[in-house]
Amino acid sequence: MHSNDVSEFKSLFKVAFIVTILTLIIIPLQIVVFSIVPLPATVLEWFELFQKNGLVAFFHADLFILLDNICIAVIYLAFYHTLKGTNKGLLQIGVLLGWIGIAAYISSNPTFELLALSNAYANAGSSEARLVLEAAGKAALVGWQGTAFDTYYVLNGIALLIVALLMAKSAVYDKVTARWGLASAILMTIPSTAGVIGIAFSLLSLVPWYVFSIRFAGVFRRLGFQTTTPHNPSPQ
Repeated sequence: MHSNDVSEFKSLFKVAFIVTILTLIIIPLQIVVFSIVPLPATVLEWFELFQKNGLVAFFHADLFILLDNICIAVIYLAFYHTLKGTNKGLLQIGVLLGWIGIAAYISSNPTFELLALSNAYANAGSSEARLVLEAAGKAALVGWQGTAFDTYYVLNGIALLIVALLMAKSAVYDKVTARWGLASAILMTIPSTAGVIGIAFSLLSLVPWYVFSIRFAGVFRRLGFQTTTPHNPSPQ
């Protein structure tokens, strides 16, 4: 990277480093919660979970994955400014696809819809009202991991593939970092909604993604927090 770019985007790299650390915290917490508390199997179980343990319900409804994706949107921007010297046009396509995928995911996440329906169900005064709310809950769950979710998954896999390939050509990142990113991108080729295989690929992709994140976080930290020595012209 040009030294002027480092100076101009130093605040971006600082924020990108911080949000990367946040994603590194979210991922193991999500795994722990999923391991301890099983995912609700029915709409009524979702409603009950929101009433009994809202924090666990937020984890299961992927609220923290939503926050994670907002962080990744910032990370994509940092990727752009570190890699734009490699192939700017291809990189713009990759970042754009990633952002479109994140937007699709945000629109598909039903966390607060399920919370509102759960509260309404708990306060419903008749069985007819509860049946309507249960049907609305089923609709929210069906829409959750439908077209928008699969779009998010595939587009972000493509975005990561482009970023990883360009990293291999960049002097800012080393080839080991690029390979971890490439491994994660390949494992993201099959959405987690594609049955047992999709779930397996989804879980396996977390391992290279986690290592990849640690490595590019180091780059963001160096670029964001390194001290720059001002240029002092020689005396005449």
